Amino acid sequence: MIRRFRLGTIPVEVTLKDIKHVHLSVHPPAGRVRIAAPARMQLDTIRIFAISKLGWIKQQQRKLRDQPRETRREYLPRESHWVWGQRYLLAVEHADQAPTITLRPRRMVLTVRPDTSPDQRARIVDAWYRAQIREALPALLAKWEKRLGVSATRWFVQRMKTKWGSCNPATGSIRLNTELAKKPPECLEYIVVHELVHLIEPTHNERFVALMNRHLPRWQHLRQVLNRLPVRHEGWQY
Repeated sequence: MIRRFRLGTIPVEVTLKDIKHVHLSVHPPAGRVRIAAPARMQLDTIRIFAISKLGWIKQQQRKLRDQPRETRREYLPRESHWVWGQRYLLAVEHADQAPTITLRPRRMVLTVRPDTSPDQRARIVDAWYRAQIREALPALLAKWEKRLGVSATRWFVQRMKTKWGSCNPATGSIRLNTELAKKPPECLEYIVVHELVHLIEPTHNERFVALMNRHLPRWQHLRQVLNRLPVRHEGWQY
């Protein structure tokens, strides 16, 4: 069931579902506010919760408005693409073979069949970025699962519009945003640590902050670095 109310000028969409806790999220590009709440929770109670988070909501909306966004990619020659924080110019080569991507000094070489459409090129590049993260993960997991004394049951790498990563402490599963392959490697490590710490402490409370401070003292700096970098252009739909 979906309900709606307003916090002054801010519209809030509420979805009532079979869950135990309230989840608040602010979605790009304009900062749309959504709350998922237990089915039996009264709307007035949810409104009070939202009012208590009004400062945080406005802060997240400002961040979304201020964060730079990439222009739409067309996957044409000399277009800029980023890999692990480094800028490459795209070179498109044609060959009657399975598509490949090769990094050369300052160039990302995309080899495709001559009739490959821009949408197909986009899917090839997205799959390649996903593979980069999957390749980087084993070493990071071996390092941080041992340090933290936790173990994720499953990992997923996918495009995510609103988060760099997420964790489901109940199932032990963790998701990472494909876009992290464009950012400096230390940003991926920060998100991996962040999500693994959620297996110890599910919320962003003082205990969570203390754990992050102990194990990754630079985490707040890395968060700022990540959030200052341009995010992917999306065709947002509601």
